[in-house]
Amino acid sequence: MKLFKAVCMLACITLLASGCTSYKQSLYLQNEQVLNESLDGQLYDFRVMPKDELTIIVSTTDPEASAPFYRKIGQSKEGGTSTTNLGKTSLVAYLVDNNGYIDFPVLGMIKVMGLTNRECEALLRQKLQPYLKEVPNVTVRTSNYKFSVLGEVGNPGTYTTDAEKVTVFEALAQAGDMTLFAVRNDVQLLREDSTGLRRVYHLDLTQADIAQSPYFYLQQNDVVYVKPTRAKVRSNTFNGNASIWITLLGLVTSVTSFILAISK
Repeated sequence: MKLFKAVCMLACITLLASGCTSYKQSLYLQNEQVLNESLDGQLYDFRVMPKDELTIIVSTTDPEASAPFYRKIGQSKEGGTSTTNLGKTSLVAYLVDNNGYIDFPVLGMIKVMGLTNRECEALLRQKLQPYLKEVPNVTVRTSNYKFSVLGEVGNPGTYTTDAEKVTVFEALAQAGDMTLFAVRNDVQLLREDSTGLRRVYHLDLTQADIAQSPYFYLQQNDVVYVKPTRAKVRSNTFNGNASIWITLLGLVTSVTSFILAISK
């Protein structure tokens, strides 16, 4: 009887300990004091990468003067569309090639890779100035900023956004957040750099210092993968093989009954 009580007590302690551990592992941003103690701040700026699509608008007080410097659907690179039809068409995005250049009307090939949108605007204003009587207003926006979230989240998929910066938490929020069966201390981030090299980075979202990580902000075409816990995998495996387990259990029961019957 004492042995039975000891086993029951040990089982209860084990369950309580595992429950506490699981609860702690499910929390985001633990040890937030590291952020309060840090003296290093950082402001993230989106930078243009190959395969980005940029929407660029050039405007002046004289629409006729700025018309040759942006393209719309149905308009040639030389600006061969009358200004009366420009408002009825949609802007054409400029694709950044593998070398980081865009083919801009009149100006030709311009390297924009590695620039922020503000820096790109300043560069275009400088190059456009000799062709205009005034300083043009230039607006640059990324039109195909997308990322993917896979694994143990509420709504896995590919998402697009008009924002110039997205944190890993914002990406997870758009994907319905991680489920209770997600591994939060080893979220994988697949990223391709400007040379085409792909790497996987491991993020611990349970610790507050993730906000200081260079991978806290996503880049174009990033893939976030949330791994399932071992318990979830075992549960799915058991559910998938439920019919086999039931058959084996029935067989064992039958054999046991038969042995008991003949032993009498």
